[in-house]
Amino acid sequence: MAPPLRASTPFIGKGFSRRSLLAGAAALGAFGVAGCSRAPDEGKVEGGDLLERLRDQGSVKVGIASEPPFGYIDDDGDPTGEAPEIAKVVFKRLGVPDVKAIPVDFGALIPGLKAQQFDIVSAGMYINPTRCEQVLFADPDYIMLDSFIVKKGNPHGIKTYEEIAEKGLKMATGKAYAEIAYAEAAGVKDILILPDQVAGLSAVETGRVDAFAGTNVTVQGVVENSRRAEATKAFQPTVDGEPQYGAGGFAFRLSEKNFRDEFNKEIHRLKENNFEELLKIVKPFDFGMNEMTHKTAKELCG
Repeated sequence: MAPPLRASTPFIGKGFSRRSLLAGAAALGAFGVAGCSRAPDEGKVEGGDLLERLRDQGSVKVGIASEPPFGYIDDDGDPTGEAPEIAKVVFKRLGVPDVKAIPVDFGALIPGLKAQQFDIVSAGMYINPTRCEQVLFADPDYIMLDSFIVKKGNPHGIKTYEEIAEKGLKMATGKAYAEIAYAEAAGVKDILILPDQVAGLSAVETGRVDAFAGTNVTVQGVVENSRRAEATKAFQPTVDGEPQYGAGGFAFRLSEKNFRDEFNKEIHRLKENNFEELLKIVKPFDFGMNEMTHKTAKELCG
């Protein structure tokens, strides 16, 4: 079984999280295999009939990483957050009324999906070429800039990863976050890997590190009640001069193209009329017009 980490993580302020290039790299151990269909050859994309089977059983299992505001379990034991709330709307329209969440570590999401522990990843996972080799993505339902947690007053004047490298500062970020790759590409040598943004806030406040890197919405949320730390202005990360887009979406097994395509149609319906319906769903989690995007998974997969 996958470890149900942080299944009851509280939602503080605007929420927090990460996204990464490394989610598929960790070995997950033995999973219970759901369903009875033959597992496709690795890397082979087929049509798939999972959506029909989910309609017949009336429920779907979604993998989440217990990271507000993207996806977590609330005090009543129900899945909520930006991605699960979108999933509830979409699956109701697809004829699957019951959405059940399986909380796992973020790095276990892709392995868990491939091992059929759940049917879809509903965790606001960043779409990038590395992951696109392992899973199918729906088009993104949000886009995000990065930000740093720093001490009050930002004494080192940190604004970018390049500045951290140039000044020889120590940076932290979360386990399997995309920010690891951004920092390494910028030449940052001293990177402390922590469990999450809450640990990152503590590390900055106590002086263990000079900055913690994460997505803007997660960083803004975690520092909201801090007296010793603040968030830097949101910025666009680059690698080799190319902008890196933190756009997240739902992930499907490579064998389930039909499922992904039908889900994608509903994502596009939510974006109609200038994102009107999508914004209503995600507004409670502090996602606004700045987080809306028309980018496609094809663009982001490169």
